[in-house]
Amino acid sequence: MDRSASVNKWLITLTVMIPTFIEILDMTVVNVSLNHIQGSLSAGLDEVTWVLTSYLVSNAIVIPMSGWIASRIGRKRYLLISVTLFTGSSFLCGSATTLPMLVLFRVIQGIGGGGLQPLSQAILLETFPREQHGTAMAVYGMGIVFAPILGPILGGWITDNWTWRWIFYINVPIGVLSVSLILLFIHDPHYIRSVVRKIDYWGIALLVAGLGSLQVVLDRGERLDWMSSVFIVRLSIVAAVCLVLFVWRELRTDAPVVDLRVFKDRTFALGNLIMWSGFFAFFASLVLLPVYLQKLMNYTAWWAGLVLAPGGVATLLVMPITGKLLQKVDARKLLLIGLALNAYALHLMSRFSLEADFFTVMWPRIVQGLGLGCFFVPLSTVTVAYVSREKMGNATAVFSLLRNLGGSFGVAFLTTVLSRRTQFHHFRLAEMFAPTWPPFEISLDKLVPWMQTQLGGGRELGLRKAMALLYAELNRQAAMLGFNDAFYLDLFFFLLPIPLVFFMRRAARPGDGPLAH
Repeated sequence: MDRSASVNKWLITLTVMIPTFIEILDMTVVNVSLNHIQGSLSAGLDEVTWVLTSYLVSNAIVIPMSGWIASRIGRKRYLLISVTLFTGSSFLCGSATTLPMLVLFRVIQGIGGGGLQPLSQAILLETFPREQHGTAMAVYGMGIVFAPILGPILGGWITDNWTWRWIFYINVPIGVLSVSLILLFIHDPHYIRSVVRKIDYWGIALLVAGLGSLQVVLDRGERLDWMSSVFIVRLSIVAAVCLVLFVWRELRTDAPVVDLRVFKDRTFALGNLIMWSGFFAFFASLVLLPVYLQKLMNYTAWWAGLVLAPGGVATLLVMPITGKLLQKVDARKLLLIGLALNAYALHLMSRFSLEADFFTVMWPRIVQGLGLGCFFVPLSTVTVAYVSREKMGNATAVFSLLRNLGGSFGVAFLTTVLSRRTQFHHFRLAEMFAPTWPPFEISLDKLVPWMQTQLGGGRELGLRKAMALLYAELNRQAAMLGFNDAFYLDLFFFLLPIPLVFFMRRAARPGDGPLAH
């Protein structure tokens, strides 16, 4: 008898979502504390970013293997090990006295946190009846989507009011609570322990080398100017070769560490592609918008957080409603609405100007929040609609990996686009930065006397200061146009997957009867 069936499904939901929420939160909460960590540990700017990279690399490597690990040692035991490792390493991160120590502990923290996302999704999908999968994914999505939004706000507040060490220490009591709940309420279903006769050592080695190299390339490529860096070129070659060999190996072995045959299900394959593209666009905009507000519009971190927060609230409100609607409405229709709303939100962002008021920059985030609720829940539901319970752990691991990789690719690509387009617009605007252009001459004639009055110097000093002021404004305008181009390009990653929706099979609704697998 399946002991988990006797436990209230909402207790199981609470048990698996608490550590998952904290783990996703930890991926972004550290970002705003890097300057404090750098000063505290006397590290260079390039060195301290390894605090982020080390976590992302180890996390990305573990995620696809989580289903295989759970099948060997049991899901409950693996969940306990993951939470315990994540909690213990969080304490060690907070206690680190040197940068190498902190990076090492962040690697361990990423290993512990890597299995939490796919495990929690698999447990929720198996706990709720298939016709209630929309409700399960609504709860899961609330954690997956809201945590990255809350992370920078919470991280900034903790760092400003306490110290950066508390962004790690705060995980400890939550981790202890999670372990207690897992011991009480999580039980392995009868089919979770499969007999694995051999270990795919080659598959594991290729996965570690390939994904580890790829994550480093994505995280540090823009900073090192991509292919201008020998380090990035070499890692790119390693990633490409290892990942191609990994796919070849996994399709040939009888005991794969990641069962790629799950992609034979057309709906699952298309759902993963849509998720990759959607989170490519979503995470990129989530990174770019606060930078736009703080660098160009002089918003503080707190006010930038207030711009993001209403979108998170909108998502929290829409997701449970979407989960209920899935019991009556075809998930594919809601997914199309979600894709369209997200594309429209990015269209609005692409029209920002430096004179935009608070509501103007907040409204697209609200639209995006509404769209995200209609995107994530139906997509998560329909993607695994035809995956059997025995294969659910492997499927959710692959799904989580591609979701996270989509975000990493999106941030890397759009920050590079932003840099290139800003340079382009700067060059074009600088062509008009000359006395022969009448608007420039008029502005200069107005500014020089004002500068002389303010500074009390002669015309030469006033002229230099006026030129510096106009050049600073040129830089702001070029950056604004670069952001607009990046947001505009980003919206196509929500539009391009729309045709794929029509090739997905419909998920079950109450009264449909059993679905074939």
